[in-house]
Amino acid sequence: MAVIDRETESVLDTTRDRYGRTVHQHAAAAARARRNQAAVETYATNLAPYVGHLLDTAHSALDELPPARHTTAWRDLLDSLAVSHAEIVRVLDRPAAPGSAAEREQKTAVWPHLAAWADHGSIAADLADQHHQPEPELTDEERQMWTEMAHAAQRRGELDLIESWYAADGRRITLGYLVENDTSTVIALTGDPDAPGWEVIGHYAHEYAAGQALPRAVPPGALRSDTSRFNRPEPAPEVSLQELHQDVVEARAAGDVSETLLTATQPGYDAGPMVRMQELLHTAGQFANALETVQGRQIAARLDALGRQLDFLTREVHEAAEDLGATVAVLPPHRAPKPPRIRPRPALDTTPPAPPPRTTAPARRP
Repeated sequence: MAVIDRETESVLDTTRDRYGRTVHQHAAAAARARRNQAAVETYATNLAPYVGHLLDTAHSALDELPPARHTTAWRDLLDSLAVSHAEIVRVLDRPAAPGSAAEREQKTAVWPHLAAWADHGSIAADLADQHHQPEPELTDEERQMWTEMAHAAQRRGELDLIESWYAADGRRITLGYLVENDTSTVIALTGDPDAPGWEVIGHYAHEYAAGQALPRAVPPGALRSDTSRFNRPEPAPEVSLQELHQDVVEARAAGDVSETLLTATQPGYDAGPMVRMQELLHTAGQFANALETVQGRQIAARLDALGRQLDFLTREVHEAAEDLGATVAVLPPHRAPKPPRIRPRPALDTTPPAPPPRTTAPARRP
């Protein structure tokens, strides 16, 4: 599906103008129809025969997992995938006449279900693979000793964190290198490494051994539950910052630059780059806060502060643009453009001059 999606997006890019607006509607519709057909065929060949077993195995594995905040959402997701599978199979079992309008409508209607499997099928596969039995963790005495060593290394700046994931029971597990006396040991800890209360649950010779001994990672969450990589909305028209900069370079009147700056700061559906940057900072701040860690909340606060500064700057630029337009001024004529430096080419029937004869200097005698 990722390959099909990339190929389709490459074709759709050719149907849009430089601002991202679709201007060749028939070509775009044809590209999506080919995408839908390819996705149906791929699903029928590579996934449909195995979906029943996959979902049953995922449900069985989910029943054996310890209760956690995410298990209910996973059950709902598996049920939704089962519904999507039923809709896809219904189309496979009763296809419309090839090449007909009914077939195109049928494939268009089933595309969201195919996209749902492309987005979330890996979660079902990960749940079905949750049969790994981790090794026993440290005893209470060993855990206390290694935790004290790790806290001391963190205070010295010699605890290098390298990887983090969530286990099925909801615990956050983080791998790191504990450096002591020029010796590096891989350790695993649970909890937020930047908050009080985290502790070491194991130490290992290398990362591979840690991966074999520790609980497997479960699928990470999503910032927004209703987003889809394979079923994105049509992009809004957008003028690039590079193009706006070039417009200013080529401008002759203050009004032209004023319009360019107003374009950069306009809000709404076709918002300018400065407003889009505010939206980016706001969403990145939401992501950092959703990490539910100490550093995540701190970074979210920083991004929120930057967003407020950018909002102030955007309003200042907007006001400056209006003031610039009110000047009713043009560039003075002494800033005349320089003519391009173009070397004249010889006429086509002109014979190039012969090179001067090479002369050999007489040899000098001592």
